[in-house]
Amino acid sequence: TTEAAVATQCIPQLFEAQVALTPNATAATLETKKLTYAELNRRANQLAHHLRKRGVGPEVLVGICMSRSLEMIVGLLGILKAGGAYVPLDPAYPVERLHFMLQDSGAALLLTEEPIKERIADRPAQVVCIDTDWPEISKECEENLTTTVEPNNLAYVIYTSGSTGKPKGVAIEHRSAAALLAWARSVFSPEELSGVLASTSICFDLSVFELFVPLSCGGKVVLANDVLHLLSLSRASEVRLINTVPSAMVELLHLGGVPESVQTVNLAGEPLPASLVDEIYQQTQVKRVCDLYGPSEDTTYSTFAVRLPQSQATIGRPISNTRCYLLDDDLQPVPIGVPGELYLAGAGLARGYLNRPELTATAFVPDPFTPGRLYKTGDLCRYLADGNIEYLGRIDRQVKIRGFRIEPGEIEARLRKHSSVRDTAVIARHGKLVAYVVPVAKPAGDIAKLWNELRAFIKARLPEYMSPAI
Repeated sequence: TTEAAVATQCIPQLFEAQVALTPNATAATLETKKLTYAELNRRANQLAHHLRKRGVGPEVLVGICMSRSLEMIVGLLGILKAGGAYVPLDPAYPVERLHFMLQDSGAALLLTEEPIKERIADRPAQVVCIDTDWPEISKECEENLTTTVEPNNLAYVIYTSGSTGKPKGVAIEHRSAAALLAWARSVFSPEELSGVLASTSICFDLSVFELFVPLSCGGKVVLANDVLHLLSLSRASEVRLINTVPSAMVELLHLGGVPESVQTVNLAGEPLPASLVDEIYQQTQVKRVCDLYGPSEDTTYSTFAVRLPQSQATIGRPISNTRCYLLDDDLQPVPIGVPGELYLAGAGLARGYLNRPELTATAFVPDPFTPGRLYKTGDLCRYLADGNIEYLGRIDRQVKIRGFRIEPGEIEARLRKHSSVRDTAVIARHGKLVAYVVPVAKPAGDIAKLWNELRAFIKARLPEYMSPAI
């Protein structure tokens, strides 16, 4: 258990307070483009006033489907300033998946760009294109809006893979996001946060750290399309902190793509082997390697450890205002060294799964120790002798591929809908997803034709990172 002062402000107020302190400092960059805190605030305010007139306010969900740009950051802040909650949508996702997330979330409005809008035929009645509608938006008031959002209002809904074949939306409130930001500002120095690489899709919650932590404390967001583009980034020398997954870090080291300016590397989303930690210290100028663990259901990060060279692998201890329990099947604590399932509680817990009360009740169970709830992670861990936690693996079928959290059942459910498939099984092997398929009947002619057909079928319905090698 770790306790600290609980944050009472919401993301927009934390950002606005920093704008007042450092209006002329650079808030975000993308190659040769940049926005100061004052410029970013002014543009986000104009968008927020525009969205407010269209009915956006507390508990109103707004889909955001935009290319990776400074305008995307304006869009996220504009939605939050208007009081709404954003639902991130990746333009690269299959159209069918975008349609599902928009419909399942009940988004009242879609914020997008004209070229992307044409891909989304089945969209909400209200659509705002930040590029073509900007002449109208730019006429709005540039001042901060009177806040109507409370800490217990929704900030965002991020969709994760679902074992039943459909993604599920994790609903996070402002108070939980503010707790994450408060912890991060207490752990990472202003120098470390003076240049944070933002290379993660906003559809994944690592982006919450990358964007809103620096913007809440006077730091700078260095936007990039992908962490592997860091080597060719014109502003690479401005990056002080990298926040990514271990598998991407392996490739970055292989490419020699870690600038000398980088002081800190945060690694999350996958187990972090001691050998990789040693390589980072040996091959770069990095001073601190941090191992961060946490599911989307507990607002990005739940535990934290500074990993030293030649040290034992550990995910560390709970972050501020987070409680960790290792329990057996009867929800009783296990002794030191004995494996148990990790349960989480505290300020970071999500409201639940959007529009899924039964699934929420299964995953978020009553806390037998204190009033409240526990999130059942499905992760197997054990206490080390020094009180740190060691991650051992999953107790279910969920897998991680390059940091992406995937339920094989979702892919299996999709494949079974193909008329030629009687049954299927999907597993992770050597960092890839592999699908085994039993056809309805012996394929006529070249069997390769069926495989190509199945690949096309999956590609049209699932994101690229979930496309299996069949």
